[in-house]
Amino acid sequence: MTSVQSTVTATTTPPSWQIKLLYDGACPLCLREVNFLTKKDAGRGLVAFVDVAADDYDPAKNGGVDFATAMGVIHAVRPDGSLVKNVAVFREVYEILGMGWIYAITKLPVIGPLADWVYGIWADWRLAVTGRGSLAEVVAAREQRLADCSEEGRCRIGG
Repeated sequence: MTSVQSTVTATTTPPSWQIKLLYDGACPLCLREVNFLTKKDAGRGLVAFVDVAADDYDPAKNGGVDFATAMGVIHAVRPDGSLVKNVAVFREVYEILGMGWIYAITKLPVIGPLADWVYGIWADWRLAVTGRGSLAEVVAAREQRLADCSEEGRCRIGG
């Protein structure tokens, strides 16, 4: 195989994961869920877990979902690049991991929208409930922290 063929093959190979879950790694409740799902994935690599709170989080590699949007409600990215958000994320992740029955009820016409509404309330309060302030405050703090970092990737202390 020539180097050009090798490069084309490498870039067109579909990912090994079936869904990429974007989660808030600074949220203790989110981490609990991710730890549970990681155990259920059992090293199969069906779910790729991406911490949006990490300083190196890159929206371009994650369906174009920027930090503020990802922190507002849960998102996931399918291998084809399409996005999923709200309760549908949990439904798809749990289905992929063989536990679809847990969220199956949310497929019903009345239950699905109700579940999304309840999740929306939770998403609005999640940061405050975990002691982190409002979404605007979290976004501003991240922007300030990243602005304080030098080009070499080192952050000033006491900036």
